[in-house]
Amino acid sequence: MFPKLLNQFSQDMETVLANILPEPTGPQKKIMQAMHYALLGGGKRLRPFLMVEAAKLFAPLDKGVWLAASALECVHVYSLIHDDLPCMDDDDLRRGKPSLHKAYDEAMAVLAGDALLSLAFEIMAKDEIHDDPNIRLDLISSLAHASGTHGMIGGQVIDIYADKNVYDESLITQLQALKTGALIRYALVSGAKLGGGNDQDIENLSKYAQALGLAFQIRDDILDIEGDSEKMGKKTQKDESHGKATFISHYGLEKAKSKAHELGKQAKAAISTYGQKADVLSECVDFVLNRQK
Repeated sequence: MFPKLLNQFSQDMETVLANILPEPTGPQKKIMQAMHYALLGGGKRLRPFLMVEAAKLFAPLDKGVWLAASALECVHVYSLIHDDLPCMDDDDLRRGKPSLHKAYDEAMAVLAGDALLSLAFEIMAKDEIHDDPNIRLDLISSLAHASGTHGMIGGQVIDIYADKNVYDESLITQLQALKTGALIRYALVSGAKLGGGNDQDIENLSKYAQALGLAFQIRDDILDIEGDSEKMGKKTQKDESHGKATFISHYGLEKAKSKAHELGKQAKAAISTYGQKADVLSECVDFVLNRQK
């Protein structure tokens, strides 16, 4: 049931994303084509899905929530484009097709990623996002924070530059809370804000996001070892070959699986107060823990 729901959302989100992209035109049309290539035609769209579902807990959906979700996906895809570059993770495949720097070139990949990041903030500033400019400003500021040095980029810096000999559970958890978890938390907290949730709602969803984000990353680490590269649409068994510190390298495979399931329980407990209204978010936990790609 849940995979079908997520697939339908992904199709709906594809339409929204196609509508917010600039039409390829003018002497700079090549970068617009590259943005289309990277943003459309694949992906779970999990982060925008979480934003929309969080907003639905508190109010009927409107156009603003979908626009905000599209901006978030632009940030996520920008990060994937840059993540795949030879100077970062050096991946030739993304979502079952050549990475952007392979389909075009490295310069275009850098520029297309930058363009998607810029587009995200252009969208988030639109009046349609929310009637209250203070909420729009808060969403913009929070997105910058979640994607910056105290969020996604900070996590990537730890991943690349930290001394692998000093990694412990605390540092690995911090790394993943920033690199993966920050945008997941942003999705859920911002969804609650767009839907009119109160401070307690934001705290509940923040706890859910923290547990879900770490469970998601542990599952990623597991799939890097056990996953099927054809199903996943990218290479597997990269982390060990690159000497990366992961939950698997710290815990071992079986303990990592146990840790992920414990985090899943914590995530569900954080939203239990919403009862059946949160069934989809609860099912999302099971999806994350059992996903194959």
